Amino acid sequence: MDINEMETIARETVEALPEPFAKLARDVALRVVDWPAQDMLRELDIDDPLELTGLYEGIPVTEKSYMDQPLAPDTVWLFRKPILAEWRDREDVDLDRLIAHVTIHEFAHHFGWSDEDIATIDRWWE
Repeated sequence: MDINEMETIARETVEALPEPFAKLARDVALRVVDWPAQDMLRELDIDDPLELTGLYEGIPVTEKSYMDQPLAPDTVWLFRKPILAEWRDREDVDLDRLIAHVTIHEFAHHFGWSDEDIATIDRWWE
């Protein structure tokens, strides 16, 4: 699957979000690239780029203030090669579903949810 196909699936996933989440998601840039940048990995203290399938960069809506002066748009990053590697390793999930899962997980951070919050409703690893 190439970057454009993966981006199409991710965008369709975002478009299918219910309100008010769909409205909140419209202001977030969605980027699909092959690999996370080295500075992203460094900031997260991740040695193996295959460990990072997605990343939210920005200020969650629950923490935003009208006083905030954004330097860049909030962005959800999806990393194609790590997603494909996880899909191959798992052998128990459809690729489209995995892309949708990573997309929703990263947008949940934009909505102000922590990894722990997400884990209480999305028991993906089971």
